[in-house]
Amino acid sequence: MLSKGRRCRPFSMEKKAAYAGGCNTWGKAADDSNYGEDIMAQHATVPVQKGHTYTIEITRLGSSGEGIGRVDGFTAFVPFALPEETVEGEITVVKKQYATAVLKKIVKPSKERVKPPCPVYDRCGGCQLQHLSYPAQLVMKRQQVADALVRIGHLESVPVLPTLGADDPWHYRNKMQFPVAAGARRSLAIGCFAAATHRVINVDECFIQKEGNNRLIPILRQWMKTYKIPAYDEDQETGIVRHLMGRVGVHTGEVMVCLVTACDMVPHLKDLTRMLRESIPNLTGFVQNVNKRHTNVILGAKTKVIYGKPTIRDSIGTLTFNISAQSFFQVNSEQAQRLYEKALEFADLKGQETVVDVYCGTGTITLFLAQRAKQVYGIEIVAPAIKDAVKNAGDNRIANAEFLLGDAAYKLPELLGSGIRPDVIIVDPPRAGCEEKVLTAIARVKPKRIVYVSCNPATLARDLAYMAAKGYKTEKVQPVDMFPMTHHVETVALLSKLNTEHHLDIEIGEDELSEIDFSKDATYGEIKKYVLDKYGLKVSSLYIAQIKRKHGLIERENYNFSKKENQRVPNCPEEKEKAIEDALEHFGMI
Repeated sequence: MLSKGRRCRPFSMEKKAAYAGGCNTWGKAADDSNYGEDIMAQHATVPVQKGHTYTIEITRLGSSGEGIGRVDGFTAFVPFALPEETVEGEITVVKKQYATAVLKKIVKPSKERVKPPCPVYDRCGGCQLQHLSYPAQLVMKRQQVADALVRIGHLESVPVLPTLGADDPWHYRNKMQFPVAAGARRSLAIGCFAAATHRVINVDECFIQKEGNNRLIPILRQWMKTYKIPAYDEDQETGIVRHLMGRVGVHTGEVMVCLVTACDMVPHLKDLTRMLRESIPNLTGFVQNVNKRHTNVILGAKTKVIYGKPTIRDSIGTLTFNISAQSFFQVNSEQAQRLYEKALEFADLKGQETVVDVYCGTGTITLFLAQRAKQVYGIEIVAPAIKDAVKNAGDNRIANAEFLLGDAAYKLPELLGSGIRPDVIIVDPPRAGCEEKVLTAIARVKPKRIVYVSCNPATLARDLAYMAAKGYKTEKVQPVDMFPMTHHVETVALLSKLNTEHHLDIEIGEDELSEIDFSKDATYGEIKKYVLDKYGLKVSSLYIAQIKRKHGLIERENYNFSKKENQRVPNCPEEKEKAIEDALEHFGMI
């Protein structure tokens, strides 16, 4: 249940020692001044033993919402524990520099501890903070951003404003992506993956999903049982139904259902259509997506309409957008409007400015800004997104928006060469942050202001530090809680261009940045060495390619799929998958 439409991936406690919440360069682990004493200290002997229970004083929350405490000065990570709590934890993993523990007993509870309403919260990997009061969640998320700015960006004096919270922190997700699997004793499981596994936890209602999405679960379950439609088995590569996707237009009430199947021909689809139409009055469209690949990627390339239309409509402010099964659209419509309004406020448009939106996607922020600007340009490297952006502009009758397909590192200089000099640049990159070449191109264009929208405080802090060296001061940072009950936080930062004489006084200079490796991706050899040195595991290029593809990093086709129709490709073991993911995070690739 993550941001940006990605499937939920439970946090892994094994990652914390080297990563500690983020990366400060394109290729190096964070310089964690706050956690350094805890995590990086070397011990001659480890004071804890696996299987033993210890009393642990929890001092803070980690970047994935887990409690961090000490046992005789030795760092221990305890999921579901809170700061200022004393707990008893059973050690499950012991490393040289840290241990992980299962919470067995709360000796002294935090005053902010609350009872989670979800009956499967302790097993599901979708939420991490239901046991923390919502006001305390907002405080924690502000602190998460502030800590990243200091530890990773070395930006000591940047004002971090109080987190903009949701009016209702429950039932906010307009998009649902639930895996479907055969449960124990031939039962049917539809829900979320258990933490750190591919085991599906069956749910009747998800407390952060819109009601329109929750209503789809019993319908699909009844259809599969009545007509004996088998769930997909990813190990055996048998069965039919892989995922249930639902999308709800919060402001229009329209509902879309997308059934992801492992084959083209699915029996009794007409019966499912009838059941959906009878139970969902606002059903706008029912589509089937076909994904035959042995992969963790949810959607396949082929989508066909079974009933109604291939899109639904939703709005942000006065703008209306068409949303397909594949479209990116913020999963929290109400908070998305607050986020975009804050970006508009930071842009400080008077009506005569030229604005460029880098990583514009389907043009949501671009069109939002176009209402106050003279001219806006959206740049995006993904062709289908540009097509959707152009259509969205036409549907909303916005004539002062132009969309450019290509790499921003080259499109920005082209704009400058054609006589177009932007006053404001907006960036909203993926979790990996901006590429260094894009930041360099932005700095050369010299806009008066930069508005940076981020879903990852770690890469935000890294990029703000880089722009500081290029003469841009971070004026203020506004966290926005787009994902209540999870550890994720969205952030809007305002940067302004300094005068030359001020540029010489910034804290981070070119001498420091010269020591940073700005390469975008680590080589396969570097990843293999990292995993071998840290975990003592040998991993193949095939396994690395599988995990990169899982996280949306494009790989050559022959790494994952045989040319032979029925040849089985070995899956990366869970232990090696975690180690490779740790390496990808270490090198700033995810």
